[in-house]
Amino acid sequence: MKKMGWKGSLFILPTLILIAIFSLWPVIQSFTYTFFDYRLNNQQKSGLYLNQRFNTDLFNETSFYVTMFLEEDLPNITDAEDQESAQVMIDQIHEVSAQYADLEGVIKISDQQREEIVHLHDEATNLISEFNEKYTLINGENLVLLIDDFQNSIIPSNFIGLKSYKDAITDKRVHTALWNTVFFTVVSVFFEFIFGLALALILNKAISGQGLIRATSLIPWAIPTAVAALMWGYLYDGSFGVVAAFFEKIGLIENSTDLLQSASGAMFATILADVWKTTPYMALLLLAGLQTIPSSLYEAGAIDGAGKIQSFFRITLPLLKPSILVALLFRTLDAFRVFDLIFVLTNGGPGGSTETLSIYAYKAMFGQTNFGYGSVIVMIMFVCVAIIAIIFVKFLGANLMEKN
Repeated sequence: MKKMGWKGSLFILPTLILIAIFSLWPVIQSFTYTFFDYRLNNQQKSGLYLNQRFNTDLFNETSFYVTMFLEEDLPNITDAEDQESAQVMIDQIHEVSAQYADLEGVIKISDQQREEIVHLHDEATNLISEFNEKYTLINGENLVLLIDDFQNSIIPSNFIGLKSYKDAITDKRVHTALWNTVFFTVVSVFFEFIFGLALALILNKAISGQGLIRATSLIPWAIPTAVAALMWGYLYDGSFGVVAAFFEKIGLIENSTDLLQSASGAMFATILADVWKTTPYMALLLLAGLQTIPSSLYEAGAIDGAGKIQSFFRITLPLLKPSILVALLFRTLDAFRVFDLIFVLTNGGPGGSTETLSIYAYKAMFGQTNFGYGSVIVMIMFVCVAIIAIIFVKFLGANLMEKN
């Protein structure tokens, strides 16, 4: 086989660029976040800082309010010497803040500038503490809190290396989320395959109204997942849900309210909703494989005395194996990354019993704005998905080679 030259490589260059932009770059970005304690709700950790930085906006804002409050409280400082000390402090704050008045955002500062700011913080803290003991200041408590922001303006490095990975390994919530994800994936994909194969065999039969039946069977798959989850949420409702009442009536659950309020009931409910929605998709993939099997093989088998069961195991399944592997690969990867169905239906509850890795990552990143640790969970998902894909592709590639 002739190797592709550099001119031939130019034809696939646009594809490689698109893959790099839309696939590799987000992965690299998430991987970078894992090495930092990156929290948007913390001004000292709201960026990726390998070295020490200085928040000029916070410092200038703090300087403005500290000097304003001190000037307001000058009449309450009755001792002339203390008034002079307060005025000296105000002048000192103005002098230091003048260096950063025209600067914005986070910048680098020298060690001398850092020591100057730390010294200003210490002196202001001691002075205000002394004034609060001697006088009743209007802004006394506020000044104590504000002065701390002088120190908070100095942003230390939030690079933590592999610490987040170490924390994730020992995090019981990660263990629970991983187990929930694996359990949901295995059980839902298993039943989707069984029901999908049965549905595909039915749809493959030459019956009247075949087109209408196929179109009708795809309705659950056509419904948006969030809408389907809301619909099943009403059906599962313990007060008026038809499905919950039916399960209670047949003895599957003791009380209709237990369906979404108990750990086992909630997991069963999410799996049932997922199986209902995605079985038609599985059936569609398998139906495409069934239609590639020549009918002459079944006729030859019938002549040799093979029954329907023997034909299924000796003809249908062996020839359908590549399609089965493709269907299982798509559905396994999709089920492992499940988010919207569980988020809308249970939000990971009750008590984290249906919380998957994607739900936990969402809560960490957008609920707690902890993008560093949330990215670690995402990378765990990425590794798991990559392993699943490699295993399936290995078997799938081998079967395709055998077929060819």
